[in-house]
Amino acid sequence: MKIGIIAHLKHPIKAPFAGGLEVFTHQITTLLTQRGHEVILFASSQSDPNLPLEPILSDDHYDAHTGVRIKKKDLPSEYIAEHHAYLNLMMSVDDYGLDIIFNNSLHYIPITMANAIKTPMLTVLHTPPFYELELAIKAERRHPVMNYATVSQQSANNWQHLVTHCTVIPNGIVTNDWKPRLTESEESYAIWFGRIHPDKGLHLAIEACKKADIKLKVAGGIADQRYFDRMISPLLDENIELLGLLNQQELNNVIGQAKVCLITPCWQEPFGLVVAEAMACGTPIVGFKMGALPELVDEHCGVLVEFPDTDALANATPVASQLDRLAVAQSANRFDIHKMIDSYEKLLETLAKKQPVKQAS
Repeated sequence: MKIGIIAHLKHPIKAPFAGGLEVFTHQITTLLTQRGHEVILFASSQSDPNLPLEPILSDDHYDAHTGVRIKKKDLPSEYIAEHHAYLNLMMSVDDYGLDIIFNNSLHYIPITMANAIKTPMLTVLHTPPFYELELAIKAERRHPVMNYATVSQQSANNWQHLVTHCTVIPNGIVTNDWKPRLTESEESYAIWFGRIHPDKGLHLAIEACKKADIKLKVAGGIADQRYFDRMISPLLDENIELLGLLNQQELNNVIGQAKVCLITPCWQEPFGLVVAEAMACGTPIVGFKMGALPELVDEHCGVLVEFPDTDALANATPVASQLDRLAVAQSANRFDIHKMIDSYEKLLETLAKKQPVKQAS
């Protein structure tokens, strides 16, 4: 198949990744290409040059340290720049001769323009509903042409008021890249990793670790400086170690030696790759019953408590640390990325055959 993948434009699609969506896009582009498909990735200009990249937005003013685009005089706002990048793409996308468009943009323009193009499209709903995307989907559903998938049953439930039949394909990780550590480290600590952002709830993880009297190591970049300054910085002491962004091997090492991994979402997170990655390292999960976590974590691989109870989170930490680390690692096999790719490949092929490119009238 000839597949056009539309990426999210907030960040380039390259390592170290800004978040799970960038990881997803990179992996699915790479693996579909390896399976012999002709893939075009529509993404921003500083994305990995080893990908089959077609740049649609310049990263000349992207600040990799802060993860934001620096506003310059005479430049459009980030919102307007993304709007026009997607608009220009959708106005010309039929010219690429694609069998199918695989839309991971989380943007309203590709959905709004779905009725104006000839090429069939699959949109993955990677987030809970938000205003602009809801409006676009509501309008598209009046004359349905779009196909939808999402990453968990919880996410499908969140979108059911607009998309009544949404295919669920759980996210995946390259399980072979993560090596479990099955013996305890001499150093006793918990790990929290991901973007430092209010949605991820690092402040609650820190509070819980203070109550549990266990050191916390934090791996990840600051995605919201104001949140860090107001909510995280005042909590820092000698028992909170900020590691910054780590590569995959470094992450594997620090996660694998931790007693537990804290997962503390403050929103209805549709999946959470960090859950699968920690499990693949053999590290038990301690987290909140939020979003898709109850689908991902069972009694063999972690302990979940009610949000935002940090006392319960602290009490769960020693309990989870006693779980069988081999069983935790084996639980991660459910999320092997090749299972995910098999499902998407099958769905894309079905949709391409079911909805062949419309001929010009």
